[in-house]
Amino acid sequence: MQLTARQTVLLAFITLIWGVNWTVMKIGVGAMPPLMFRAACLWTGLPLLALFMAWRGISFEVPRGERALVFVLGLTNIVFWNLLIILSLPLLSSGRAAILGYTMPIFSAIAGALFFRSVLQGRHMLGISAALAGSILLLWHEMAALAGQPKGVLLALGAALSWGLGTQMLRHARLSIHIVTFTFWAVLLGATVLTTTALLFETEELRWPNLAGILTVLFNGVLVLCVAQVGWFSLARGLPPQASTLSVMLIPVVGVFSGVLLLGEPMHWQDMLAVLLMLVAMFSVLWPSARQ
Repeated sequence: MQLTARQTVLLAFITLIWGVNWTVMKIGVGAMPPLMFRAACLWTGLPLLALFMAWRGISFEVPRGERALVFVLGLTNIVFWNLLIILSLPLLSSGRAAILGYTMPIFSAIAGALFFRSVLQGRHMLGISAALAGSILLLWHEMAALAGQPKGVLLALGAALSWGLGTQMLRHARLSIHIVTFTFWAVLLGATVLTTTALLFETEELRWPNLAGILTVLFNGVLVLCVAQVGWFSLARGLPPQASTLSVMLIPVVGVFSGVLLLGEPMHWQDMLAVLLMLVAMFSVLWPSARQ
């Protein structure tokens, strides 16, 4: 399978948008309370998803027998992921959050072996070991500094764990609805839960966002959630597996270096080595075998 020029441009655009977004989200949580910021992003993208569904004639209806499953899948893939990762961002650099968040494929491989009888190959064990070593290196300065925030690392890893488990559950779920229909209801669930949580715990911090906060919400709601996400859905079935793997691997790398360039975040040798280890981990889990 060969990439067309259109697929190449779209894939590069998605990788750039999702990679730079880690820096954008770091700016957003500085302008607004984190939970309310993420809720605002989801509410911004939701009507655009609805318009896309109406334009394409995609049904909003979920059969009664599938609603409980959609709810559970929405919790793991959208609610817990967004809740935990956005809480980790004020405590970590955007680059570290990106690397830790994209350990998801490793957790997905483990969940597949534990719950769905997938086989963990030797290269998968290598990837899990590399991811563990990379996480320890990322913790290096967090634990050494008195003002460090090791709980930020744990929150980000928890988000990746939820997303990885949710990915396996979604892969094995028997759903008759369109994937965009699932996305719409999952995003609605996430927006509702995050808004409720923000009203419970961030009431004293609530304030009208400045221009930077508004722009970051629009960037997330329009470009990240709708344009890039829908673009990914349109590409997913026709992409060569090597191309999609490379895109996933490049996103945290773009996140790291955009944070260094745009926010002036420091980078230590431990962070550079962690980037390489995480890439080894993702490569070992994601790259298709010769048989596949």
